Amino acid sequence: MAKHDIDPNYLDPNYEPVVNHSENLPFHQVLSARMQRRAVMKGTVGAALASVMGLGLVACGSDSDSDDETASGNTQTPGTTERALGFQAVPVSMDNQVVVPEGYSSKTFLPWGTPITGSYPDYRADGTNSGADQEEQVGMHHDGMHFFPIDQKSGGNSSTEGLLVMNHEYINQKAIHAEGATYNADDSRPADEVRKEIAAHGVSVVHIKQDANGEWDVVFGSALNRRVTGGTEMEIRGPVRGYHKLFTKFSPNGNRTRGTLNNCSMGPTPWGTYLTAEENWHGYFANSDATQPREQIRHGVGSESRYDWELADNKADQYVRFNVSALGGSASEDYRNEANTFGFMVEIDPFNPESMPQKRTALGRFGHEGVIFAPAKEGEPVVCYSGDDSRFEYIYKFVSSKPYYAATAGGYLLDEGTLYVARFNEDGSGEWLALDLEDPAFAGKVDAAKGTTVGDVAFDGFENQADVLLNTRLAADIAGATPMDRPEWGAVDPNTGEVYFTLTNNTKRTEDQVNAANPVAQNKNGHIIRWQEAGNDYTAGSFEWDIFVFAGEQGTETVVDGDAVVTLNDDNIFNSPDGLWFDYNGRLWIQTDGYSDEPFGNQMMLAANPETREIKRFFVGPQGCEVTGVVTTPDSKTMFVNIQHPRGNWPNAAEDRPRDACVIVTRNDGGVIGA
Repeated sequence: MAKHDIDPNYLDPNYEPVVNHSENLPFHQVLSARMQRRAVMKGTVGAALASVMGLGLVACGSDSDSDDETASGNTQTPGTTERALGFQAVPVSMDNQVVVPEGYSSKTFLPWGTPITGSYPDYRADGTNSGADQEEQVGMHHDGMHFFPIDQKSGGNSSTEGLLVMNHEYINQKAIHAEGATYNADDSRPADEVRKEIAAHGVSVVHIKQDANGEWDVVFGSALNRRVTGGTEMEIRGPVRGYHKLFTKFSPNGNRTRGTLNNCSMGPTPWGTYLTAEENWHGYFANSDATQPREQIRHGVGSESRYDWELADNKADQYVRFNVSALGGSASEDYRNEANTFGFMVEIDPFNPESMPQKRTALGRFGHEGVIFAPAKEGEPVVCYSGDDSRFEYIYKFVSSKPYYAATAGGYLLDEGTLYVARFNEDGSGEWLALDLEDPAFAGKVDAAKGTTVGDVAFDGFENQADVLLNTRLAADIAGATPMDRPEWGAVDPNTGEVYFTLTNNTKRTEDQVNAANPVAQNKNGHIIRWQEAGNDYTAGSFEWDIFVFAGEQGTETVVDGDAVVTLNDDNIFNSPDGLWFDYNGRLWIQTDGYSDEPFGNQMMLAANPETREIKRFFVGPQGCEVTGVVTTPDSKTMFVNIQHPRGNWPNAAEDRPRDACVIVTRNDGGVIGA
């Protein structure tokens, strides 16, 4: 049945229903003795001020709490010159345009519908491109991205030619079709509309090059240009490969699937490939059965899907698979397990267009926002981190079993290892809890939980390690992880080794649910947390953490040991931190995806010096957008920033519909961005 009266929240691909009902809140009534919470009024607006533990982390201290010394960090300490923010902060804006600092320029690039492969079909502004056209054009709703120098595989670092690889998270049905999504009289959907919507998801690999005048363009005809869509065949790798809960009519042995969906952030690997994250994939499937398996319950799969792809009128197998009800006599006769092949990190080799994408199951199955790798060291394990972007979900770490050697490194390193989940203690310490049946502590908790109800799941144990990874959220509930305020992007400081994560917001957290790492009830503005692994060893089982900054209005303070180390002002107020990236000079770039009410204006990107905590607004997007995805060329002189779901007719006022696009930012004098 088509959706005519469905909950409007469910139609929003950014809507993340609270599905963690485990009450796994080990610190909900305990705050550190050094934790202070108070409110300071700015006019009629209360700015929430919270203090956190001083843990001796790099740059966490301050000698004064006076506004003129702490504020946006207008002081510098020795050795921080390379991270200095040498631009004038831009003001907030509510205009339908991009704003960058004085001395900088911006231009749009690679908007949705740009032809990049095959027959290079032109974009039609009236929305009449076909599904086949969209399979050869840049997808919709740009998100995370990375620039790979064209000579990277041979050890080079070209800043004038490379592969720009970007995710496409979801779609705007009103814009993608001439008249929006349509339905037939029997409530089925036209098959080509469904094909087009699936093709607008996924990943674009675009070969780009700078000309003699410094202008960037697509290298048309390049064999490296590629689209990976929601219908591209993919291989299942790692411990979940071949597990019976992945058996489908398409892949009776559970080794393959089709497509990657709701691709949010990403992570470049140390061996030069691209990992794309599957985040809010649950909404693409429909299950009308009276009961659902825990693999769907813990993720929020509903009785109706977001786009009704399963209702395509040609009833093609590639579309009916989105109906995950038990319709056949066994799993190999229907698609009851199709949703179990989503929720992973997917590896794509941008330099090998014939290669099949690989779903790396050892990294866990949940709402991956992205992945960030610790610096790879010769002869040591590979370590990476990922956040589960939903309210009250968790932060994870993967440590490979096999060591990294640059000469032979590849995706196989992500197929064997241990997945951990983070517990943030109230005293500023933290632990990594292994989600491994071979780990005695975890196995003991699993045994103790058998026969009980964990959240909404009647728990009867795990069959094997594949079952643990398929039910990563449930395993983390049982392990005792700390539920966080929507952990999103991560970044590793190249100078100190500290790991940063954005906690975007969580308006569902009550006063009884606050803890030291998430100390604000009804947290509508969010914050950024960071930690240092014990001994600066990324494989360590423990860490020390603090809060880098609380987002909010003017006057919002971040306090350490009684001293205000950041006080937000007109130059850096922000809410809902989302995207996060360290550039090649060690500046931290913070992107937002929140609300655009006064006083914040449109969504934005700020730069931070992590040593001094100086923060300045660098970029403001057009109306209605999310500012997401940022990377520069290796010389730091060209910056690429993505604009997702803009409003109106941005970027082309002459067209009737909006187009997601990348924005190229450069300094007018040709210098380093941000310096």
